[in-house]
Amino acid sequence: MSGLPPGTIARRDFLARAGGGIGALALASLLGSEGAAIGQGPDLADPLASRPGHFPPKVKRVISLFMFGGISHIDTFDPKQELNDKDGMSVAGRPGFDTMGRSAPGKLMKSPWAFKQYGQCGMPVSDLLPKIGAHADELALIRSMTSESNNHVPAVYHMLTGSTISGRPGLGSWVTYGLGTENRNLPAFVVLCDPRALVGGGAGNWSAGFLPSNYQGVQFRSSGLPVLNLKPQTGQTDKQQRESINLIGKLNEEYLRARPGEQELAARIRAYELAYRMQAEATDAVDVDKETPSTRAMYGLDQKETEVFGRQCILARRLVERGVRFVQLYSGGGVFDQSWDAHNGMVANHGVRAKEVDQPIAALLTDLKQRGMWDDTLVVFHTEFGRFPFTEGSTGRDHNPRAFSVWLAGGGVKGGTIFGSSDEVGYKAADNVQTVYDLNATILHLMGIEHTKLTYHYAGRDMRLTDVSGNVIRQILS
Repeated sequence: MSGLPPGTIARRDFLARAGGGIGALALASLLGSEGAAIGQGPDLADPLASRPGHFPPKVKRVISLFMFGGISHIDTFDPKQELNDKDGMSVAGRPGFDTMGRSAPGKLMKSPWAFKQYGQCGMPVSDLLPKIGAHADELALIRSMTSESNNHVPAVYHMLTGSTISGRPGLGSWVTYGLGTENRNLPAFVVLCDPRALVGGGAGNWSAGFLPSNYQGVQFRSSGLPVLNLKPQTGQTDKQQRESINLIGKLNEEYLRARPGEQELAARIRAYELAYRMQAEATDAVDVDKETPSTRAMYGLDQKETEVFGRQCILARRLVERGVRFVQLYSGGGVFDQSWDAHNGMVANHGVRAKEVDQPIAALLTDLKQRGMWDDTLVVFHTEFGRFPFTEGSTGRDHNPRAFSVWLAGGGVKGGTIFGSSDEVGYKAADNVQTVYDLNATILHLMGIEHTKLTYHYAGRDMRLTDVSGNVIRQILS
């Protein structure tokens, strides 16, 4: 073999010759079992083919709205009268209050915003998010979420990959690994980041991890070409490009036939084909100028504060409308006031961030219903942790993984539901405590996937999104 010193032999050739090829058979067996799912796994010849789940799904697609930085539950969806009554009381040195090694606890601080009851269910939502509040009868609110980390990157990884360490597949990657895609001309898993800065942990949040790279999330831009270098070189005809792709594919396939089990090479071959097919459909999908003026205004594209996130929300709807299985939107990136990380003052931070997302998210919920997509789409509003009920500095709040709120809406969800609770000041979850594993198990369940059966054999064990934990939160399901 070229590149090897004279008289040496490649490892694969050695295995093929030794013992009449028994070594090669053993290697093929290992490669075949590595990545095999328990129950039902993807077809290795066509890993993105659409396939049924473990049982009939409630929804076909997911839109994940991730508020990076740690949105405060006690200032949005979880009002606390005790904070109003004890506003300004110092908790420094008091037993039962600590910041898990972060800043020293200050004084209890009531929410700067008033709460109102919305809908027939009477769900309290603060004045930060009145337009989302108007959809209260469609939301299943969980007030007792907990996380395992009080630092941004591991907490985001935990919520979006099921582990506080990097290198694990993202939630969207697990979904597409289990179900494939409905549109072969677009990625199955699309990510829309805040253009100001990248979310903590970056692409590790939508990585395929140890799964084959077919299931990697693809980051789209919200205007112009969705992916850089998507268009062919100037002057190249479609016929020339097709011939070039065919030649590359033929050479790669010949190389692959001599090296069975090279999943990354197989994924690269498919990536060339996907990029070719995406040129027309992906560009059309991100062209929100094709929307009516009234739809664009509904999402807030005519206002400076809401234009960016509104464009992402309308793009998310256009993508799932075209068969994209999982779309993930991020509000916030970087640190402090580029995100929901309100260390330096609640009013300035959350006031700006909430203004950016309230109208676009409400418009998305309305639009899905108007277009008949409500019953088979799941919308998830989540964050990595909440904020403490006491001050950091004079007017900020520090990270709180012991209690925070998330909500789900759409198909299979019992709207107008409030499940679980935090304690009297919102310091920690107190009733029906839920974990990230429970939430992710519920998302998979709504898509027809039994979370304990969606596995991938890696590093000597059957890995799964929910690790060895997780229970479906059936109390919020319709």
